[in-house]
Amino acid sequence: MSSSPLSKKRRVSDSETKTGSHCSSSNSVRTELSHTPSNGMAKNGNDAEIDEGLYSRQLYVLGHDAMKRMQRSSVLFYLREEDLGKNRAEVSRTRLAELNSYVPVVAYTGALVDDYLTQFQVVVLTNSPLEEQQRVGDFCHSNGIKLVVADTRGLFGQLFCDFGEEMLVNDTNGEQPLSAMISMITKDASGVVTCLDEARHGFESGDFVTFTEVQGMTELNGCQPVEIKTLGPYTFSICDTTGFSDYVRGGIVSQVKMPQKVAFKPLTASMAEPEFVLTDFAKFERPAQLHLGFQALHSYQRKHSRLPKPWCQADGEELVSLAKEVNSSQTGSAKVDELDDKLIKKLAFVSAGDLAPLNAFIGGLAAQEVLKACTGKFMPIIQWLYFDALECLSEEEGGAMLTEEDCAPRNSRYDGQIAVFGSQLQEELAKQRYFLVGAGAIGCELLKNFAMIGLASGEGEVIVTDMDTIEKSNLNRQFLFRPWDVTKMKSETAAAAVKQMNPSIRITGHQNRVGPDTERVYDDDFFESLHGVANALDNVDARMYMDRRCVYYRKPLLESGTLGTKGNVQVVIPFLTESYSSSQDPPEKSIPICTLKNFPNAIEHTLQVTHTHTHTHTHTHTLQVTHTHSAGHTHTLQFNTVDEYLSIVP
Repeated sequence: MSSSPLSKKRRVSDSETKTGSHCSSSNSVRTELSHTPSNGMAKNGNDAEIDEGLYSRQLYVLGHDAMKRMQRSSVLFYLREEDLGKNRAEVSRTRLAELNSYVPVVAYTGALVDDYLTQFQVVVLTNSPLEEQQRVGDFCHSNGIKLVVADTRGLFGQLFCDFGEEMLVNDTNGEQPLSAMISMITKDASGVVTCLDEARHGFESGDFVTFTEVQGMTELNGCQPVEIKTLGPYTFSICDTTGFSDYVRGGIVSQVKMPQKVAFKPLTASMAEPEFVLTDFAKFERPAQLHLGFQALHSYQRKHSRLPKPWCQADGEELVSLAKEVNSSQTGSAKVDELDDKLIKKLAFVSAGDLAPLNAFIGGLAAQEVLKACTGKFMPIIQWLYFDALECLSEEEGGAMLTEEDCAPRNSRYDGQIAVFGSQLQEELAKQRYFLVGAGAIGCELLKNFAMIGLASGEGEVIVTDMDTIEKSNLNRQFLFRPWDVTKMKSETAAAAVKQMNPSIRITGHQNRVGPDTERVYDDDFFESLHGVANALDNVDARMYMDRRCVYYRKPLLESGTLGTKGNVQVVIPFLTESYSSSQDPPEKSIPICTLKNFPNAIEHTLQVTHTHTHTHTHTHTLQVTHTHSAGHTHTLQFNTVDEYLSIVP
């Protein structure tokens, strides 16, 4: 286990919030990222030092500037009260505060009045009536407060963002700026830049670039960022170069991240003239349909003070009628030519459902939008996002439709799930025996969802294995762990944490590495007893090993992974889909380098090929070897050939 640098611990004392004399049936949780620690380590949010031991991975993605802006932010998450007679905001506050001692969390149980809203930079509304969304939305837009609205209805999700009339996005994608080596620049009204043909330049039309080390056409060196138009994988055009000197050789072109201004419409106006972000191009028409369907749901709730009953045909027909009324009243682009009655009816059938995995997905998106709102990094959602997971339902052609009786409440913690899938599926989930490999960031999310959906809550079992111990840097994303869990085993700690969430789950923690060495443990009998496997691994070799085992034993495999802001999920079903090992990622563009904490142990760790291009179209290759001592001193040597370098290597 690698040790983390000592960090500055800052205690946060709970602060009480005065509430009005009247309390509504709603409540909120406030998080303030700007505060004064009691130990005096920092004076305020501007001067506070970022705990790099805790936020190392997040700093890699966001950078210090974005993290500083997050420190200075106050965010209001607004929820409805409904937690077995307890106030959800007050119940949530303690648990939320445990996740990060640097972020004070305050519960507020008063009315959501305008004066209270003015102290926040971002407001997040969940499960709120449309009238309240419009009132708060109009107020926030006119007062420069950013707004996020997030809702789930069974297998459907909705997200809306309004970040003001003029939001400045400093970095639209968070990627490292691209660079390429130049082989030629022409003198034209739109000069054409040709890059070396070893690798594609990767630029897109509209990107801005600048130049260095150009010989001959030196006017380009250090110039102001120039907008480009891509002509091909190795060429692009720039500004007028006819008045510049003749190009001789060399040069590096580098991408420059330019801030972009983005304008948002307020909620009311955006409802009539919506802009959608597509989540699935195979469902191109659905966002516009669901935009009307969610409004129809609000109308249904106003009329009946409840959502449509699960799989009730009469309620489904009524929602379709309401959706048609909503559509006929539209005067802007929100109006559709023809309503998808079948889709709206399915929305009615499952809208009373409450699914933990979908809540996690939409909640995760909402949290990302809050991060964007606070930091100005990454392009926000403009402005509506609709998501559905109707693939989770069995195809009607292959079996009978669910009935009201199948999905009626059982006074169970799983009633929200039974409302969507019926009681029979819930019984099957309780019997499942699943093997989870890895208890890191993805493993924690999977275990939480397993517990929430009732997986292995009866005769089944979840077996989770992870040989790692908990480090401080894990705490900012592996939410099942707390500061007092550092140095404990991940698998055992995670198993105990989800057992608290759902005492019915049967779960066992192992500390084994998966591979040939543990095939005595994970043998034929073990795999034959499984219903499926979920990977939450951090290396390709282990993934491919588990993939081979699942193919051999014909077990379903859930494969997933993340890298910075990117993620992937692959579902492997025997005899139906390709396996994980059936395809490979393209080779990395960058050369391998060793990190400063490790001594170079392979030739490729210390070699870098630099190119010098001459006007005779010949290439000169030079081997540049850089060695960094532990004290920080760097020595660089150059060799003409690899053999020349190897001749001095012991």
